[in-house]
Amino acid sequence: MRDHLRAGVAIFNDGYYHAAHDAWEDHWLDLEAGSDDERLLHGLIQYSGAVVHARERNWTGAVGLAESAQTYLAPLPADYRELALEPVRSSLTGLATDPELIERQSPIQIEHEGTAPTLSDLDIGPTTIAAVVFAEVFGYDEEPIEQARAYAQRDLEAGDDASQFITLLFDFVREDEHRGIVFQRLKEHVDRRQAREKDVEGLF
Repeated sequence: MRDHLRAGVAIFNDGYYHAAHDAWEDHWLDLEAGSDDERLLHGLIQYSGAVVHARERNWTGAVGLAESAQTYLAPLPADYRELALEPVRSSLTGLATDPELIERQSPIQIEHEGTAPTLSDLDIGPTTIAAVVFAEVFGYDEEPIEQARAYAQRDLEAGDDASQFITLLFDFVREDEHRGIVFQRLKEHVDRRQAREKDVEGLF
């Protein structure tokens, strides 16, 4: 839960509002309906949707989603899962009352674990989630990203904190201008690792 929540918050705070929806939804679908965790992610998903609608000047859609998000988040405490909900609820009230507010000021920065994290603040767990989301959003093949994610986890468990897969996943998420180049390098590393594993399997 923590990694999906934090990944979505950082993606949102960096201005990728629709992509934040995807990061939260991946985990939300697995949660028990009506649970506090489900309500939190459902509310955040609808909040991001309200922001997207408002930025597209779909005022009716923005108001509807803002009001729905308020309903989901209302029963939760002010600091649930270390996410500061009062600013989110206040922002939702503003959107529901005046969705054109989005044209006068940017959405709030969501606070989690005492700060408003951006993509550059994420550790490897949330970063791997953001990488998969960005692959889908920006039209990259998701398979090499998923494979790099598995290799990064394997390298971490083996004590290899300097793994190239970890470095490249961080770069893929954080470097907007070079994402295409980073993806190519990451795919090459995945192909080489797969070839080495295949060669080893062929020895037995």
